[in-house]
Amino acid sequence: MNGGDEVVAAPAGPPNPLEWKFSQVFGERTAGEEVQEVDIISAIEFDKSGDHLATGDRGGRVVLFERTDTKDAGGSRRDRERMDYSISRHPEFRYKTEFQSHEPEFDYLKSLEIEEKINKIRWCQTANGALFLLSTNDKTIKFWKVQEKKIKKISEMNVDPSKAMGNGSIGSSSSSRAYLANGGAPDRSHNNLSNDYSFPPGGIPSLKLPVVVSSQETSLLARCRRVYAHAHDYHINSISNNSDGETFISADDLRINLWNLEISNQSFNIVDVKPANMEDLTEVITSAEFHPTHCNTLAYSSSKGSIRLVDLRQSALCDSHTKLFEEQEAPGSRSFFTEIIASISDIKFGKDGRYILSRDYMTLKLWDINMDSGPVATFQVHEYLRPKLCDLYENDSIFDKFECCLSGDGLRIATGSYSNLFRVFGCALGSAEATTLEASKNPMRRQVPTTTPRQRSLGNSITRVVRRGTEAPGVDANGNSFDFTTKLLHLAWHPTENSIACAAANSLYMYYA
Repeated sequence: MNGGDEVVAAPAGPPNPLEWKFSQVFGERTAGEEVQEVDIISAIEFDKSGDHLATGDRGGRVVLFERTDTKDAGGSRRDRERMDYSISRHPEFRYKTEFQSHEPEFDYLKSLEIEEKINKIRWCQTANGALFLLSTNDKTIKFWKVQEKKIKKISEMNVDPSKAMGNGSIGSSSSSRAYLANGGAPDRSHNNLSNDYSFPPGGIPSLKLPVVVSSQETSLLARCRRVYAHAHDYHINSISNNSDGETFISADDLRINLWNLEISNQSFNIVDVKPANMEDLTEVITSAEFHPTHCNTLAYSSSKGSIRLVDLRQSALCDSHTKLFEEQEAPGSRSFFTEIIASISDIKFGKDGRYILSRDYMTLKLWDINMDSGPVATFQVHEYLRPKLCDLYENDSIFDKFECCLSGDGLRIATGSYSNLFRVFGCALGSAEATTLEASKNPMRRQVPTTTPRQRSLGNSITRVVRRGTEAPGVDANGNSFDFTTKLLHLAWHPTENSIACAAANSLYMYYA
C-alpha cells in the first residue's frame, strides 16, 4: 500500500516443466539377459514419509528399500527443517531386506491354482521403530511387521571355549553335539575328558548356567502378524488403508470388504455389485481407494469407465453411491473397442482429497469431487495407438492395466505406456507440460515435442483440458516401432519430492527432478 493505492500481485503462472534425471537402478539387466517370470515387479509403493519403498514381484516376494541421503546430513529431518536446512541432494535408496510374502497355493474345492504374485502393497502406520505393511495376492491379504532385532548370544559357560578342542566352540548355540555337566560328551566310548578340556584341581566348584545376552549386532526380521483370507470369491485387485489407522478395504471384481487390522477372521461386505443372475452382469469393480483424510469416504471405479463415491455413514451396505463421475460418450464415436478402452485400471486420490486421478487404456483423467459433470482435464497417454487397437486386441495388450500417480503437491501426474515409456503431465491451470521418459539410464533420450493443449471452458473459471503428444501413424511417440512386450505398468511418486520409482520388468528405476 502506498498513498492509498493497493498493490495487487500478478497471478503466478504455471510451474516450469521439470527436467528429469536418472538416479538409481536396482536389478538392472545386462544386454540379452533373459528375465525370469518370478522376478518381474508387480507392485510399487512409497510409505507416507517417503523414507521407505516397497516392491512386490510375481514370485511372491516383497523387497524393502530405505532412504540413505537424509541420514548422512546429520540430525533428524525435523531438526534440519527447523534450521531451514535445504536438502540439495536427490533421494537415494539402498536395499534393506526382503521376505517371501506369499507362496503358490491350490484351491481343491474349485480346482484353482492361486498364484503367489503380489498384486498390491500398502504401508501402514509405523510404531516403536517397526515397519508395518499389507500385501496381497489374488486371494489372501497379509499384515507384516518388519523390525530390527538384536542378535542374542550365549555367554558365561562352565568351560572356557578357547580351551575346547575337536568339536568346535562350546559357546556356539548351533553345535549339534550334546554336552554333559563339566564338559563330558555322551557319545564317547571311553572317558578321556582330560584330553579335551583342562579342569582346575578338585574340579569345578559350582555349575554355571549359560546366560543369553543381547549383542550390538542387529538383524532385520519380517514376521507375518495376521492373515486375512477366505473373503473373496474373485481376484483381489485393490487394498487401501483408511485414514483412521484401524481399518482397510479389499476389493475384487464384484465386492468390497471392510476389515479391521486387528481382526483377521471377520470382514464386512460394504459394496456388492453381483446381480442375482450372473448373465445380467454388465460391469465389474476395477479399483478402490479410501479418501486420504475422510475415514467415511471411499471411491471405486468400474469397467464401464465410471467412478462412484461412497459414504459409509449412509448405510451398512453401500449399494447407492453419493456421487457418480463419468464422461458422456460423444455421439457417433462408439466402436467395438469403446467399452474395452473405457475400463478404468487405476484410481488415486490427490493428497488433499479434492481430486481423483483415473487411468483408462488411452487416457488419464482428473476429476474434481465437487463437480460430477465430467473430468476437469483429460491427458492423452498414447493416442498414436488408436489405429492399432485391432492388433492390441489380438495380442491381449488392450487388457493391460496401467497404474497412475500424483505428485505430493498435486501439480503433476504420471503413468506408464509401452516400450518402457512413461508420461509426466502438468495439471496446474495453464500448464502445457507433457514429458515422455524412458525407463533407462538416459530417460530424456525419448523426449518428444508436444502440441499446445486444446482447452474448452466449462464456466466458473474451471477449464477442461485435452492434451496430446505428437502423433505419427505406425510408430510410437518417439518415431520407433511399437514394442508391446515391454510395458511400464507400475510406478509411484515420492510423497514430498519430485522423485519417481518405476518398474521395467525385473528392474526398479528411480528418477528425480
